[in-house]
Amino acid sequence: MKLAIPDLISNSYFPALAAAELGFFAREGLDVTAELIFPVDRAYEALRDGEVDFVGGAAHGALAAFTEWRGVKLLGALAQRMYWFLVMRRELGIARGDLAALKGRRIGAAPWVEMGLRGLLTAAGLEPRRNDIRIGPVPGATGTSVNFGLTAA
Repeated sequence: MKLAIPDLISNSYFPALAAAELGFFAREGLDVTAELIFPVDRAYEALRDGEVDFVGGAAHGALAAFTEWRGVKLLGALAQRMYWFLVMRRELGIARGDLAALKGRRIGAAPWVEMGLRGLLTAAGLEPRRNDIRIGPVPGATGTSVNFGLTAA
């Protein structure tokens, strides 16, 4: 069986890759090999087209290839809650957990991640527009030939 992984750098898909590489699938009687297919939308297109058997990727990515979830099923989660990190430059002197220090800042985020970040900030009482928090793509990290995980690292 082929497992598509859209990124070999970030922690986003690491549990599925580790399961394949460390023999966890084999112990369950499954012969699984992992294959890098980037971006996540392309990984789900490969699933739709029968090129791979399953995808270890962001659930929302399935909608790029499977309209209204027709033809695909979510089997499990690779992580719980928000598994992304918000990293700021050290010289800004921001203490861990000090979300108020984000006021007036620009934050680079992967597609879809920005939606979760906006929700997190709003839930914390920091509505991005009112607090001049601008969230957008990481410069140089867009396009079909760019691996966001490598660029962000």
